[in-house]
Amino acid sequence: MTATTTLGFGIDIGGSGIKGAPVDLDKGQFADERVRFSTPEASTPDNVIEIVQQVLDAFEWRGPFGCTFPGIVRRGVIGSAANVDDAWIGVDLASVLTERTGHQVAIVNDADAAGLAESRFGAAAGTDGVVIVTTLGTGIGSAVIHDGALLPNTEFGHLVLPNGKEAEKWAAASVREEKELSWETWAERLQEYYAHLEFIFSPDLFVVGGGVSKKADNYLPLLELNTPIVPAGLRNDGGIIGAALLAAG
Repeated sequence: MTATTTLGFGIDIGGSGIKGAPVDLDKGQFADERVRFSTPEASTPDNVIEIVQQVLDAFEWRGPFGCTFPGIVRRGVIGSAANVDDAWIGVDLASVLTERTGHQVAIVNDADAAGLAESRFGAAAGTDGVVIVTTLGTGIGSAVIHDGALLPNTEFGHLVLPNGKEAEKWAAASVREEKELSWETWAERLQEYYAHLEFIFSPDLFVVGGGVSKKADNYLPLLELNTPIVPAGLRNDGGIIGAALLAAG
């Protein structure tokens, strides 16, 4: 007898690209190769939602799905929009997408989705207690998982460090590139950030995501923390997988 596969669908809205794929919810991996479309230069709700529909149509997906957003999400309503058009603020994206597609939609912050996926299938799988997942990129995204449950909408990239600097303006991956910092110098900035998080929250595990996690060996071993800190296991697939998980309940 052939075992059945439980499928879900996830879409990841980003400032530069909109990606999606069907997800094998039993294994936590894509069930087909993902598709990616560029985010429209005028990243208004109507323009982006049109691309979301194209992602669904590419797989002829007709069912519930999850969708990430790069900002604060409260019960499906967008509360901030740092990397897309300001017209998003106040939009009930869950209701709008449900109406436009005819299917139930779960909306989640992009870092929260990645954190949920890491806790289920990635580097934090099987970890009890408090896990803090951070994504190092243009800014710093964050997610907090406690015994497998997500605490949504943490914005740890906007914490003010003891040195008076806002965390993501001091230690984001984009800052390293812009200022051409060596790995060692950047690691010193990350040390300040993660030591501050550790002092405030006493987590059981840090997971570091974002594109720069592929080069984690260049900086994570330089950090001196009491908390284990590891690179993300799902790399940049976590957002799509987490969104699909959330939609499936």
